[in-house]
Formats: sequence, C-alpha cells, structure tokens
Amino acid sequence: MEDRLKELPQLAKDKHKENKKFLAKIRKRPPKDLDRLMVEFHSEEFERTDCLDCANCCKTTGPLFTDKDIGRIAKAFKMKPGKFIDNYLRLDEENDYVLQQVPCSFLESDNKCSIYDIRPKACREFPHTDRKKFHQINHLTLKNVAICPAAFNIVERMKQNIK
Repeated sequence: MEDRLKELPQLAKDKHKENKKFLAKIRKRPPKDLDRLMVEFHSEEFERTDCLDCANCCKTTGPLFTDKDIGRIAKAFKMKPGKFIDNYLRLDEENDYVLQQVPCSFLESDNKCSIYDIRPKACREFPHTDRKKFHQINHLTLKNVAICPAAFNIVERMKQNIK
C-alpha cells in the first residue's frame, strides 16, 4: 500500500485531464442508472480495499465539520462546542470548520479513528463514490482520486464501463 500511496498523486496528475473530461461528460449527461452503478462500483472496490491499510485521507486532508458534527463530538468529549472548536478546529478560506492540522488529531498509530462512532459526516461518506447524484461532485472526485486509491480505482472502472 505504501508504494501505491507514493505513486497515487502522480497517477492522478497523469490522468487529470482525462478524468476531468470524462466526469464533465457524466455531469452533463448522467446515465439513468448512474447511482446504481456507483453503489455497485463502490461496494465491490471496498470489498478489496481496507481503509485501515491506508488512512491516507486522515493523514493528508481534513474533513469539514458541520455544526451537528461539532455538537455531537463536543458532547462526547464533555466539552462545550466552542471549546472543541478552539482545541481542534479552524475556519478555512470558505468559512468552513476544518482541522487545525493534519494528520487528523483523532488518527491512532494503527490507522484507527479514536472517534469512529461519532466521526464527522464528511469522514463517514468519504470518498463520496456511492452518494446519490454522484455526477454533481466532479470537483471533489478529481481531488479524491489523488488521495484515495479506492476512489482512483472506482473512476478508472467508471471509464471502462460507462460510455
């Protein structure tokens, strides 16, 4: 997995134009069964891919934290939301709450998440390859193929199976 993670940014860069063009085409004219296909591709990929072998998303990027996420996690930590924000989060350039630093503060040495059961929605849904109306998140998918080997493989499979 280590070698794959080292190669991934360059692979994604090499495929960026091709992926951008393909995903733009999907956005303009999504196949009728796109949502079903994406769930299938996602499920099959994650039968092969174990996130605990990778955790690249947790090591290199931070999720957005919604107000609900902040409230839920702060409550579990028995602290006020403001204190949780002060300790762990910052506002980004789009005024969204994100982690102050990466790797994620909640990532353990064995790649497990110390707040897994209460993790942010963005973490629960990452890499967003099985979400409804997948065609609407091209910009996110283009970023995620450089971070997540599974997302990269899913997009490659899409290109092979969706004409």
